[in-house]
This record gives sequence, C-alpha cells and structure tokens, in this order.
Amino acid sequence: MIQECQINLKNKKDKVFIIMKKIAAISLLVLGACIAIVSCDSKREPGKIYMPDMAYSRAYETYAGRDSSVFTNHIDEVGGSKIYYDNNPVKGTIKRGELFPYTLPNDSNGYAMSAMVKNPYDSIKMTEADLKEAGRLFNINCAICHGEKAQGNGPISTSGKIGGIANLTLDNYVKMADGTMFHSIAYGKNNMGSYASQLDKKQRWMIIKYIRTLQPKPMEASSTVSKDSTKTK
Repeated sequence: MIQECQINLKNKKDKVFIIMKKIAAISLLVLGACIAIVSCDSKREPGKIYMPDMAYSRAYETYAGRDSSVFTNHIDEVGGSKIYYDNNPVKGTIKRGELFPYTLPNDSNGYAMSAMVKNPYDSIKMTEADLKEAGRLFNINCAICHGEKAQGNGPISTSGKIGGIANLTLDNYVKMADGTMFHSIAYGKNNMGSYASQLDKKQRWMIIKYIRTLQPKPMEASSTVSKDSTKTK
C-alpha cells in the first residue's frame, strides 16, 4: 500500500514537471512574439544607439562650400569656435589599388628628374583588354587635340583655335622618356592642362603605353625626320 502511494506521488510529480515545462515553453514563445511585434511596430524609433557619432558620422562633399565662420582649412586657426576640416588626403597615403605615389615637384628639376621614372607597365604585361581600355581613354581625353593616331591633327588642332599641339609621332616624342610624358600629363605642359583629376596614375601609364603603339620605332622616326628635312631644303 505504501509502495503504491509512493508510485502515484512520483507520477503526479512527473506530470506537474511536464506541465511546468510546457508552460515555460509557451511563455517564452509568447514573450518572443511580443518582442518581435513591439520591434516591428516602432520602425521610426530605432532605440538606443551605441556611439551614435560613429553610426551617423557627418559627411561632406569634397568640393562643397562650407560656412567659413564655422569651418576652416588653415591649421593655425584651429581652436576656438571653428572646426578644422582638410579636404586633402593624408600626406603619404594613396587610395586602395593605386600605383606607387608620384612625388616629383612641378618645376624644372622635377621635369628633368622625371626621365628617370620607369613605366610600371614595362614589367607588367598589358593584356589585349588593357590595351583596348587604354585606347578608349586616349580617344576620350587626348584624341580631341592630338588626333586618333596621335599625329597632332585632332578636331581642336584642325579648328585653328589653338596652335602648337604636339604631334606625338615625331622623333623627339618617340625618344621622350615615359616618365617625362607622365610628368606632363600629371602637371600639364604648355597649352595642355593637368589631367590628374581625369586620369588616375594607372590610367596615365596605360595611355603612355598605348601612345607607344601609335608611334614609329625610333629608327623609323629618325629616317622620317631626315626625309622631311631633305624635302624642305
């Protein structure tokens, strides 16, 4: 009799435990559903944000005008009520994927030293796709003056409005170092302005490599110049 009572008591405890587990599971499900409903219902109130100044940082357009009474780009004006903001990238840094920095100055010394700078594509083989892209960039940025074949007969040249446009197939340009040509594209030379903002370093070197495909070989260029000078005489 005592054993039967103990067995019944154990069975009742097991049933109570099972019921409590079910109640706990149902409570968790209801709580989760309530949280989900409340979260979806408050879309316009995202709640607390950890470090909001980093989550929503102030962004500025590079060339956008700024209130000079609030912002300054002069380091000596830092402090007080003005905020220092420099548009230029940090010195010595380059953007991801960019080729090595070009640091020669835009003066006579820099121009002379540029002849020593090697075209990185001398050691990197340009694929057919690269050469095609270089040709496209040349036609967009250079052919308007220098012509499709780099002979100095582009639409602007033949219009007569601007003179002195270089024929890049002549001997002096054939012999010009790639670095010097790069220097001229980067800083501008004579009537040609800088193309540093239109073409990144990789594109400039690619265009120079493409120009070499339009030029005659050095010996051919020399013989062409000799024949022209003979005819002139």
